Amino acid sequence: MDDSEIRSRIDALVEEEHRLRDGGEHTEEQRARLRQIEEERDQLWDLIRQRDAKRQYDEDPDSAEVRPRSEVEGYLQ
Repeated sequence: MDDSEIRSRIDALVEEEHRLRDGGEHTEEQRARLRQIEEERDQLWDLIRQRDAKRQYDEDPDSAEVRPRSEVEGYLQ
């Protein structure tokens, strides 16, 4: 996946998140989906940052890999 594909996926997740949040009261299934969206979005942002860092140090950005949700969700903002 290249940067534009990653960013497109992030945009699609943000749109879905907005649709779900604008729906008012949420079912348990919707809340679970919102958590999933947030986690996947965070993973993709982390992947973009990894790719940028690899480029900065003349490494192959395609060698960056999606990190586990548990790892990415533990980062401090």
